Amino acid sequence: MSHMHLELDLPPALPEGALRVIALGGLGEIGRNMTVFEFDGKLLIVDCGVLFPEEHHPGVDLILPDFSAIRHRLDDIVGIVLTHGHEDHIGGVPYLLRERGDIPVIGSKLTLALLDPKLREHRLKEVPKYVVAEDDTETFGPFECEFVAVNHSIPDALAVAIKTPAGVVLHTGDFKMDQLPLDGRITDLRAFSRLGEAGVDLFLTDSTNADVPGFTTSERNITPAIDTVFANSQKRIIVASFASHIHRVQQVLDAAAKHGRKVAYVGRSMVRNMQIARDLGYLHVPDGVVVDKIDAAPPNKMVLMSTGSQGEPMAALSRMANGSHQQVSLEPGDTVLLASSLIPGNENAIYRVIDGLTKLGANVVHKGNALVHVSGHASAGELLYCYNIVKPTNVMPVHGEIRHLHANAKLAKATGVPNVVLCEDGFVVDLLDGHARITGAVDCGYVYVDGSSVGDLTESELKDRMILGDEGFLSIVVVVDSTSGKIVSGPEIHARGMAEEEKVFDEITPKLVSALEESLTEGAYDSRELQQVMRRVVGGFVGRKLRRRPMIIPIVLEA
Repeated sequence: MSHMHLELDLPPALPEGALRVIALGGLGEIGRNMTVFEFDGKLLIVDCGVLFPEEHHPGVDLILPDFSAIRHRLDDIVGIVLTHGHEDHIGGVPYLLRERGDIPVIGSKLTLALLDPKLREHRLKEVPKYVVAEDDTETFGPFECEFVAVNHSIPDALAVAIKTPAGVVLHTGDFKMDQLPLDGRITDLRAFSRLGEAGVDLFLTDSTNADVPGFTTSERNITPAIDTVFANSQKRIIVASFASHIHRVQQVLDAAAKHGRKVAYVGRSMVRNMQIARDLGYLHVPDGVVVDKIDAAPPNKMVLMSTGSQGEPMAALSRMANGSHQQVSLEPGDTVLLASSLIPGNENAIYRVIDGLTKLGANVVHKGNALVHVSGHASAGELLYCYNIVKPTNVMPVHGEIRHLHANAKLAKATGVPNVVLCEDGFVVDLLDGHARITGAVDCGYVYVDGSSVGDLTESELKDRMILGDEGFLSIVVVVDSTSGKIVSGPEIHARGMAEEEKVFDEITPKLVSALEESLTEGAYDSRELQQVMRRVVGGFVGRKLRRRPMIIPIVLEA
């Protein structure tokens, strides 16, 4: 676990009548969204997601929010409100519930259905769940929560208005203002306006597209592009998308029906999520279109709906690109449609997959060369619209990297918002007497999931992994007579992960022997001192001669 050392002190005790907001993730990054609200000794959590690792996190499976700020207060948590079913908002929930398994989880029907398999995987069977929908109002401890429909790239997304005696907080979750959504469910601006008329004291707004001018393109606008891909493809079509992007899968199913093709799902999460969406009525499958086998029809009549649009190493599309998928072998003339945007930080992985697919002879269609994906987040024009409707007293931009948060803050100020609070992960904001201000910060590091280990991996160990991957490994073994204190064997230098042959170290071996013998005075020796000598002499040589900084492991054995 890494620790963020902020220049802010720990916050003081919460004043009576004040509402505290603690950002534990999602501010300064795209992922691991988690916000904690405190009032009258009770805590309400909104979202608890994961962050996906980047190239500088070798071996890491997931990155979680840091629960240490609330771990001593688990019994004070009255509920976890989930705004929608994306991994960066629900993926961390099982890890929090492993620390207290009876915390109520609140969300829409689809969101909780997508969470259920995760709870089963972690063997969490007694979790209280409350299904809510737009226009519902429920009370959890001192928090009255009103749920508002918002449009996003997954159905059943909700904003939440949190009401306490300290004031009203409106949290948008992820949203956009698509006026022609595929499911007809638009962002409820009437509810935003009504809440604004009554008074919104703190507005937490999605910042992801705050630096993008205008309005986000409607989902319906990409239907012609998908239709063109289907019309022009002579062989098999492989569509890669997020396993939760039900709207995109619906468009693919409709296009397949129109062009007489069959669709097979590839990837466990895709199969599972689409079955959930179909069972709950969020996905409408034309008769006879979906099949169980990838070869149920000739190649020119087949569509494979796959996971792996972000270049994830173990996802189906990545394995197709490197030829390691057990069922699907790409052939020249196949068309691969990447129906997703690039998550910041994933660009290199995605381009590697595109290169691999292209090398195999596939025709790759992606956002860079066709309108085959639109964002699920509000652009600058939509955010301005919301600020003018809600007219909040205070604004706290959330969900985005630093540039997104700052762009959102500028939009809020441009519309005349009296007070904008710019925060990062770990910042603590208190709302008192209608004014929000930063009052301190809590430790808010990355918690790494590495196989079955959660939180045990440190930054130092991650650095060691990167050194091993980039610079290689050297072991130096010397055997010393425990009685005489003289070298009886070695030193032997063995290299791994380095291009140079081991004989290159013949040059430094005599100097290493001399340095060791100087340390072996009067028949006495200190193993630690000998190890330091080996590391210093060989490390200096490798740095000067080979211009490398490998991991060096000195070993002293007694004979």
